[in-house]
Formats: sequence, structure tokens, C-alpha cells
Amino acid sequence: MQYIQVTFTFSGIEEYQKDLLISELAEAGFNTFEDTESGFAAFIDFDDYNQNKLSEVLLQFEDEFIYNYTVTEIAAQNWNEEWEKNFEPLIISDECYIRATFHEPQPQYGYEIVIDPKMAFGTGHHQTTTMMMQYILSSDLEGKKVLDMGCGTGILAILASKKGANTLLAIDNDEVCYQSTLENASLNHVTNLEAACGGKEIIPESIFDVILANINRNILLDQINTYAGVLISGGSIFFSGFYETPDLEMIEQECKKFNISYKDHKKMGDWVAAHFIKG
Repeated sequence: MQYIQVTFTFSGIEEYQKDLLISELAEAGFNTFEDTESGFAAFIDFDDYNQNKLSEVLLQFEDEFIYNYTVTEIAAQNWNEEWEKNFEPLIISDECYIRATFHEPQPQYGYEIVIDPKMAFGTGHHQTTTMMMQYILSSDLEGKKVLDMGCGTGILAILASKKGANTLLAIDNDEVCYQSTLENASLNHVTNLEAACGGKEIIPESIFDVILANINRNILLDQINTYAGVLISGGSIFFSGFYETPDLEMIEQECKKFNISYKDHKKMGDWVAAHFIKG
């Protein structure tokens, strides 16, 4: 598979502005982002790239900061080689060690996850994934049935399995993420995880004890009613992929319509993860 790499350089951009741009690019189909010395690179499947759509996104920011960008076709093999050069192991809460296949194991940590993300989002390095993993590490998931929406590499579902979850369903609308989740589950010897490619329409008519949803505000707002229908009374939802203001309040208000109540939230940089409980 081929990809398009759009490399941005900036002058006078604030970190929150960069995060907002990345969020808008994600909604436009870009699925992987890599920091550079002077900006970042964004990646999208070759067949999904649309120059007009990119121009529409950038038009929203034309008065906020100065930028330049270049567009390059890149082969999947080249991307993986570049990713391997830059990927560093990560430790979450002194409990979970995340590494790639080419890193040495560290058995002193309670949980070890091996991830080869390819083009899929979710190595734990982004603040949203880190905070979601912190929530999982502090939760009792023993015997629970877990739904992971927007699963990316499957890293959250894999950690939930290692925390004792009984059955897990991981869903993403990107075929690369779907395949990556299956491969990573196998790498981690997780056998109780089922993956599916699609959106809220493929969530089964079943009941889950815990829902993990690290996506973005607009998709979350659209899907909360569906989550409410499959979450057990007293069950937990962990959300991330949005900002404290105004996003958290908007999500809280939408959840109230379905008897889902805010419990607490974490903040890392400009990003937020939040815990809600039904009933």
C-alpha cells in the first residue's frame, strides 16, 4: 500500500494550534502523525488523499500562523523503516512497558506490550493514549467485557486483556488499524480479542461492562447514544481525543441525556481523558 506524506513547517505556531490542526487533519482522513524538528508529518492512504479537502482544512488556520508544506508519495516499506528509526520504548505509570519487536524485553514491569503499529495510531506516545492506559491500569477489569472503539493498533484492548478482561471487541473504521490490531494481539499472545472493521453500525446488540473510546469530540458526540445502548448499568466509559474547553462540557451534556454521569478526568498538555459511569 502507498501513502501520501504531507510535511508541515511552521513559524509562530502554539502547541495547542498544532494539536487543533492535527485534530482537523485526522477528521479529513490522515491517520498517522510524526513530529519533526520544525513541525510534523501527516500520513494518509494514497487513495484517500484529496488536495481540495486538505486546502479546506488549512483555510481554517490561514490567519493563525505561518506554514509551508510539501506532499510526497511514500511506500509502506519506507514508512516502516523510518518509524523503526524513531520509535522509542515507553513506560506508563511505572507499570507498563511498551516496545517494538526490535527492542529487548524488560520483565521487571508488570505488563509488557509489543506493538508494531505500521500506519495505525496508538503506540502510547500520544497523550490521549497514555491517559487512557493510565485509566486502564488503575481499573479493575477482571472478568469484564470490554469494547474498544477507534482501536488503532489495539493497544488499549491488549492492555485491558492483560488486566484480566474476559472478552474484548476492538473496532476501527480503518482497514490498516483492523489488520494491525489482529497482528498486535497475536504478538502479545492475546486470544480473547475480536477485531472488526467499521463504525458504530457494527457494534453488536450485546452488553459491555467497559467502553474505551479514544477518537475525537465530534465522533464521540455522534456515538454516545449507541454506547449508552450497549453499556451495562454501573458500567464505565473512558473517553479521550479532545480538549478540556469546550469539548469536555459538550461531552458531559450529551452523556447526561442517556443517564451517563461524569466522574473525573485527566489532562496532559492540552488533551483530556475522562471517566463516565452509566446510572
